Amino acid sequence: MVRRSANKRVTIVTVTFNSEDVVEDMLASVPDGVSVVIVDNASRDSDSLKEIVARHNAKLVLNATNEGFGRACNEGARLAQTEFVFFLNPDAILHPDTIEALVTAMDRYPDAICLNPKISRKNGKPFFKRKSYLLARYEWMDRTWPRADRDVSTLSGAAMFMRKTDFDMVGGFDEKIFLYFEDDDLAFRLRKCGRLMFAHEARMVHAGGASSGSSPEVEALKAWHMAFSRVYTTHKHAVFLGRSRAFLAIIRGFLRPRVLLSPSKRAAQFAALAGFIAGFLGKDAGKRLL
Repeated sequence: MVRRSANKRVTIVTVTFNSEDVVEDMLASVPDGVSVVIVDNASRDSDSLKEIVARHNAKLVLNATNEGFGRACNEGARLAQTEFVFFLNPDAILHPDTIEALVTAMDRYPDAICLNPKISRKNGKPFFKRKSYLLARYEWMDRTWPRADRDVSTLSGAAMFMRKTDFDMVGGFDEKIFLYFEDDDLAFRLRKCGRLMFAHEARMVHAGGASSGSSPEVEALKAWHMAFSRVYTTHKHAVFLGRSRAFLAIIRGFLRPRVLLSPSKRAAQFAALAGFIAGFLGKDAGKRLL
């Protein structure tokens, strides 16, 4: 009874983009009673996605164009009518008690504002976000999972669990960020209002990088948005030398042997430079769509 009542308090919001190969496993891992909203950003095969979502009684929102990750998350959250919202990547796999453990942790720590579960990679190794470009180096954490529930400096967007009221209070995801660092930005704003925490007993698996496919073109666009979003977020939060460090990272990237020897990686690096310039000039990220 406890588990079922916990499940009823949660809505999972997942954003898909050509994620048909992974999202069904995620949906199959969701326990009964948990509401799920899938927001699709104009995937190639919407018919297959419709069939998958229908088999699991989830709600599907089909965007006509790619709206970006943060905007799609906000769209899904607006449909949530539960106490908690759980932003979850489509290539995640929940354990049977993940939701219950997250709800229990949030009830145990009423001053917590957002949680990350204990996330494993497919090979069992830890997936733990220990640093961010928005943080000073002294706030970086150890590379592996904490040994118990504890406060953390930042959170991974692969699985962010929070009260719907808190999400609304801080204005949700910044819709000017099309892709990358939207979780850093949200976590940075949330931690001004409450504790960011690691929930040790809430376990899940994250495949990582398997949610949108890969090609030289996609990798170049990802590199563009990675650079753009880094410049935008570090400037937004007045990070000391943030833009200078971003530029130096791109220059160093050009000097790596694997970039020098690979035409596709060089193209991605030039795309990163273009994204940096666009971010520096304050251009609109949505004009470079995946």
